[in-house]
Amino acid sequence: MSKFKKKKSGDMPAVNTASLPDIVFMLLFFFMVATVMRQNTLMIDNNLPFADQVEKLDKKDLVMYIYAGKPSSNYKSTYGTEARIQLNDKFAEVNEIPAFIAAERASKREELIPFLTTALKVDSDANMGLITDIKQELRKVNALKINYTTKKGNALQGLKK
Repeated sequence: MSKFKKKKSGDMPAVNTASLPDIVFMLLFFFMVATVMRQNTLMIDNNLPFADQVEKLDKKDLVMYIYAGKPSSNYKSTYGTEARIQLNDKFAEVNEIPAFIAAERASKREELIPFLTTALKVDSDANMGLITDIKQELRKVNALKINYTTKKGNALQGLKK
């Protein structure tokens, strides 16, 4: 009798699953860190205009967003079809903008306040009078750094649609 057994051909060795929990937790941790939750639920139709010269904002956490446009189909029965302003997750009037800016400034550290930018995400079909009113309110609270959010491309692409 021999000391060594002859290996049967075709038997697969067992898969070592000792490191599987480590890999699962590493992936879970990666996706928890890398995932960005959406800040606001868009309540308006926001078809942004096209621009041929676009500059990207450096720090998104220093941006306050003001949305303007007609209410989306879910909200037309409640709010009508006229263009409105959305601040965070609620519709607002123009006179509520100073309080919104003050609240945003209060939520930031003192040394970051001069770097705050107001981004206007305005529907391309929005009334220009509404945008002028928004800009007047921003001037009153000395929020003079304004960014107009657009789609990259030229205006002719927007006309073809």
